[in-house]
Amino acid sequence: MNIRSFIRGAAAAVAIAAALPAAAHEPVETVTPRFEQVIPNIPGKSVRALVVDYPPAGASFPHTHAKSAFIFAYVLSGEIESQVNDEPKRIYRAGESFYETPGSTHLVSCNASKTEPAKLLAVFIADTDDKELTTTIGPKE
Repeated sequence: MNIRSFIRGAAAAVAIAAALPAAAHEPVETVTPRFEQVIPNIPGKSVRALVVDYPPAGASFPHTHAKSAFIFAYVLSGEIESQVNDEPKRIYRAGESFYETPGSTHLVSCNASKTEPAKLLAVFIADTDDKELTTTIGPKE
């Protein structure tokens, strides 16, 4: 084995080792639907509420929301770090809320604490026929 073969092999091993944690990463949030109701005076629209529980250091994969979904988020407990589209990352604490426009890309959504759980209420107003409110765009880096 010459030195070039050794270096190529070592570089390939490092690249594979670096990729494994990202490939093995699983989302660790728990999403629980709590409410869904057609809005009678707005044809074709529904309101849906979800509770998102994050264990310590828990996170969601980056995702894009449905093009019809207006989202209102309220932190029930703990601290949630969030980044939507090209906005800066921000930490929201219990009692604080934020809003996401239709079709937004949620790049960061995670528990800001490594030791305490966090909980978020997400209320979606979306087209009734939108069954998929979010689309995962890949593992969190």
